[in-house]
Amino acid sequence: MEEFARVGDVELCYEVLGEERAPTVLLVMGLGLSMDWWRDDFCHALVDRGFRVVRFDNRDVGRSTHLTGRGIGPWGFLTRRADPVYTLGDMADDAAGLIARVAPEGAHVVGASLGAMVAQEIAIRHPARTLSLTSIMGRPGDRRTGKVAWRMVPEFLRPPAADPVEGLVASFRRIGSAGRTPEDDEDVRVTARRAFARESGDGGSRQLAACVGERDRTADLRALACPTLVIHGDRDRVITPSGGRATADAVPGAELLTIPGMGHDLARWTWPVILDGIARVASRTRA
Repeated sequence: MEEFARVGDVELCYEVLGEERAPTVLLVMGLGLSMDWWRDDFCHALVDRGFRVVRFDNRDVGRSTHLTGRGIGPWGFLTRRADPVYTLGDMADDAAGLIARVAPEGAHVVGASLGAMVAQEIAIRHPARTLSLTSIMGRPGDRRTGKVAWRMVPEFLRPPAADPVEGLVASFRRIGSAGRTPEDDEDVRVTARRAFARESGDGGSRQLAACVGERDRTADLRALACPTLVIHGDRDRVITPSGGRATADAVPGAELLTIPGMGHDLARWTWPVILDGIARVASRTRA
């Protein structure tokens, strides 16, 4: 059941699954994507592993507050120039405020893609709220690592597809993992229809501006004390694997888990490895 929490100047839409007393995992989704993209089966698998799961719409997507102001266009993306309306740090503060509301004892923070960078900022800016950090398909913001491969640049410049649902299916095939199945394609269709029914506005372009304008977090990552897992696919061409390696190198004691064949998606065949990793790094906190 969807709920709402006022956090600073924004209202976040969120959902809680699992037992109230179980340790909380906060899931932070990527660029322009609502919480629906943390698929139900993935969340229930975390619940089955003994966690309470909180997924939410970042600001500017889904049913959370949509802001105003310019985002970023193709030229700004290509030249890496942005004048963001808000920062990844602002998005992290939103998430930390939600943790304070739903899990005062803290949460295991898991982020994917842009959500990984937000998750890193949560751990940096709000260490008392962060029990562990799992950064999936992320980078440290140093502008040297985790760059978009040139052959993937057209993906960000494509005009909208005539059928937006099938356009997303095709996009995930291009950027995604080897071994994607018809079930993965159907996941995209079901999730996209559900997300589109809850969506309004153009927040993705403002989130992209925040991503392009990200700061270098390397020095702050070196000061983290929470157990940290970094997950990256060796086939990722949207945030190339050097971003994952640099993140893991920066965080003291971080575990780097490289998944052969994984691209810039969460194909179902990657779930067991990712879920086991989240549980493993969380157990280090419990210990």
